[in-house]
Amino acid sequence: MDDGARPYDLDAAVVAVVASTARRKRGNWDDRGMTRSDGYLLDNRQSEAAERFNAFATLFDPTTFRHLEGFGVGPGWRCWEVGAGGTSVVSWLAKKVGPTGKVVATDIDTSLLAAARPPVDVRVHDVGAEEPPGEGFDLVHARLVLVHVPDRERALRSMIKALRPGGRLLIEDADPALQPLVCPDEHGPEQRLANRLRNGFRRLLADHGADLAYGRRLPRLLREAGLRHVEADVYFPLASPACAGLESATIRQIRGRLVEAGLATDEDIDTHLANVAAGGMDLATAPMISAWGRKA
Repeated sequence: MDDGARPYDLDAAVVAVVASTARRKRGNWDDRGMTRSDGYLLDNRQSEAAERFNAFATLFDPTTFRHLEGFGVGPGWRCWEVGAGGTSVVSWLAKKVGPTGKVVATDIDTSLLAAARPPVDVRVHDVGAEEPPGEGFDLVHARLVLVHVPDRERALRSMIKALRPGGRLLIEDADPALQPLVCPDEHGPEQRLANRLRNGFRRLLADHGADLAYGRRLPRLLREAGLRHVEADVYFPLASPACAGLESATIRQIRGRLVEAGLATDEDIDTHLANVAAGGMDLATAPMISAWGRKA
């Protein structure tokens, strides 16, 4: 169950994308009828999704694993990984819990979890609309999930319900409104263009129901839900190759949406992708806020 957090050949990847713009269909998203994932802007089945999950793994796995290590995750633990997406956290948990433990990995689209093997149990599941896939979990974890879930309150209740008494909940989510710029040091035209496109991305997220200020509320929400010993911290990557990889994959994934909404032109996007590939900008992600607590 290799995570797939591979090193980036960012220049080659982005230059190839820019060169093939004329051959690429705009949008590249699924045109199916209404389903549970229609409100999600970043479909797991798009070709760029795997690149984004690789970047998330590089950027955020060390923070996530530090917290999970602190909880003492070990042999025999029963864990629920909510909105698993890729396999990086799932694989780490599987190694920790061993053959006597269990990792339930759920998502509305499990296409990137096909390589998972026991003790991982992969299930298609909508945390905001369905009952939890079991009870008595020692750990429930969700990373960069709830900000996109329309019924976040129900999802949080479901995760807490699934915990055993004394079980741990770790929620990690972005707060794009807390730091809205992809280039905090906006000193030239390349940075201004990047921030304009980031603003367009934020507008699309909001239009699709994302709560852009959700992360900062997590500590209070966990306390109000009855969890004890609630704590939180924040991680804010800046000037990492993985930040550039994430930016490139995200812009390519939402390219058609940006153009159709009048938020950018194809020329804007081609210029920005070339700027990212050139490596001269200090790119950032939205801050990721981690909040955790124990069920009474």
